[in-house]
Amino acid sequence: MHSPYLDDDGEPTQACGYGYLKSEQIRDHVVACTRAGIQAGGHVIGDAALETMAAGFAAAAEVVGMDAIRAAQHRWEHVELPSASVMATMADLGIWASMQPAFDSSWGGEDGMYAERLGVDRALQVVPMADMAAAGVNLAFGSDSPVTPLDPWGGVQAAVNHRNPAQRLSVEQAFAAHTVGGYQLAGRDGGNLRVGGPATYVIWDESAHAWPRTEGGLPDFSQEGSQSTPMARRTVVNGHVAFDREGV
Repeated sequence: MHSPYLDDDGEPTQACGYGYLKSEQIRDHVVACTRAGIQAGGHVIGDAALETMAAGFAAAAEVVGMDAIRAAQHRWEHVELPSASVMATMADLGIWASMQPAFDSSWGGEDGMYAERLGVDRALQVVPMADMAAAGVNLAFGSDSPVTPLDPWGGVQAAVNHRNPAQRLSVEQAFAAHTVGGYQLAGRDGGNLRVGGPATYVIWDESAHAWPRTEGGLPDFSQEGSQSTPMARRTVVNGHVAFDREGV
């Protein structure tokens, strides 16, 4: 972090966390991965670490070219406190943000763990998904399980109901990041239903609920009282039934 964490009494400590790599080391790693045609992944959270990462990737682009960096679809994990300049670098270089909306629902807001450790001002800047989407950063959502539960619908809900209202995504944006986004980041075809596409899908039972709907037909989890989730009735993977609930 650029500024110290706070202790339990709200007083500054000397701890700013750890930075394990210099920008030059990041540059060399990204150049090597790009030339080998493989995706580089970085674990990066704090604002200072993100600036170091951005500097390293920008330096790598000067060596191998921006087009090569973009084609490699490199990714950063977590990306919790990016500045506007960091988000611009990510968008320019096609760097994906592999993020976990449940981090905000578990620890965000004005009275959660982030506020205790960072102070309220910084806590409300954590996991700025709406800002990242607006900046043109590609988003793919996951759980970081077992850190937070393996719960895609919960991730959609968390993104739609971000504790900082300015950072809330639409249901469609959150759903896409948890489906198509993950497939694209993995370099795989899928994540949506279309003729000729992989027959991999889940059938969800919504009969017990009366959710309001988005224009695209998805449950509108932004509405009050819509925190429950559908029940999985059948799972099909590449055309083969992998799960079939009794009575489906």
